[in-house]
Amino acid sequence: MNEHLDALTPTLVWQHFRTLCNTPRPSGHEAQLVELLEAWAETQGMTHDRDAFGNLRLCKSATPGYEHVPGLILQGHLDMVAQANAGHAHDFQRDPIATYVADGWLHAEGTTLGADNGLGVAAILALLEDPELTHGPLEALFTLEEETSMGGALHLAENWLEGERLLNLDSEDHGEVFIGCAGGADVVVNAQLPSAALRDDECLLRLSLTGLKGGHSGLDIHQPLGNANRLLVRVLRSLEDVDARLLSYQGGTLRNAIPREAFADIALPVDEQQEALAIVKELTQTLQRELGSGDEGMRLVAEPISPSGDVEPLTLDASTMLVAALHAAPCGVERMSADVPGVVETSNNLGVVSLDKGRFHLCALVRSLHDSAVVAMADRFKALFGLIGARVNVEHGYPGWVPNPDGDLLKRFKACHQSLLGKQPAVKVIHAGLECGILGSKYPHLDMLSFGPTIRGAHSPDERVELATVDEFWGLLRALVEDLAHNS
Repeated sequence: MNEHLDALTPTLVWQHFRTLCNTPRPSGHEAQLVELLEAWAETQGMTHDRDAFGNLRLCKSATPGYEHVPGLILQGHLDMVAQANAGHAHDFQRDPIATYVADGWLHAEGTTLGADNGLGVAAILALLEDPELTHGPLEALFTLEEETSMGGALHLAENWLEGERLLNLDSEDHGEVFIGCAGGADVVVNAQLPSAALRDDECLLRLSLTGLKGGHSGLDIHQPLGNANRLLVRVLRSLEDVDARLLSYQGGTLRNAIPREAFADIALPVDEQQEALAIVKELTQTLQRELGSGDEGMRLVAEPISPSGDVEPLTLDASTMLVAALHAAPCGVERMSADVPGVVETSNNLGVVSLDKGRFHLCALVRSLHDSAVVAMADRFKALFGLIGARVNVEHGYPGWVPNPDGDLLKRFKACHQSLLGKQPAVKVIHAGLECGILGSKYPHLDMLSFGPTIRGAHSPDERVELATVDEFWGLLRALVEDLAHNS
């Protein structure tokens, strides 16, 4: 499948990306790909090993005469975000990703593309295979479960890697190089809330909020995008005037993707149904005006549904308190950086919210350039949801990556960028959880930077990569590896 990728250039990169598209690899299910890469490494005469977590390392000896060059680690993550459009049947554990080219961009048919971080991985494999590349000792480090928990990096074995420099190929803006990133943590809220049977004078309405663009909860958090959970909770808040009781809720699927859809079933007095429908209609127009062209596809629908089996919405008090807590919860950009202009300092994404049979669950992702700010915002969640008796845990915390603008690796990268592309790169700090922060905490001696081709819509079915930037990204990566070999 995806034979058309073989016709793209650079050939080696796209051939390896085709393999990645054809090999299912959602987070937590990378085993098939790991085994395939180990078998491939053996055909190339490279050694390979895994650490206790399952992270994979492939090692290639230096070009003869370059054994003295400091070791270089090439790093990417094997897993991809598994998101499909509503109504698009796709089994991410079995089905390959179907791709197509349109207007100079590579897309997937109805799903995430996996260019994040598949193109970085493909470029690393292409470097290892390139017979004409001059290089020092190379280590390819492929981590697992980056998209769900940073698990691979967090559990990376210490005293395992040997290189002195590291290139992370998990950035998404060609022409930019990243030297720092935000840290973060998951805030997980759970509660069992009281419910009461549906009364004879009550009916049910289903609310569906769909059509939002979604996006990466770090890279896109400052964009004028709607968060489906934030918006539907606002609708629920307005329906408290008609004594609506929340029966069920499902919004978002990943804590690191801005939710595109949210659905809720509510119970309300029969004689208030028409008033509720009027409120939703008016609020639909209000939200569409507010979102404007930033998320013009938003659709909000309310429709009566029939009860099925035993129906027990939350009590009115429990429903009111839950909706109030969600309405007050931090969401979006909290603060811009005072030290790095134009960069988000602290944010939160209300990523996954659910309610079923009184069981409430929330998973939010807090990010900040300051680890202390992550702790502070997580504590706000504890304080807020503690008021409704919920249990709040902070999980999968990971440190940020402190910028080093004077690093030798950055100087070499800038020189190569100027020589090859005729201009200096933009040096950036990213509001996303690059694994560099965690890797640097385990291997503090590493000189690191991150760069990549232009990817848009990561973590959503709109994910796409600009083909021309892949060619330039490959040329720059190759030139940098050779420069490090010749000038060390």
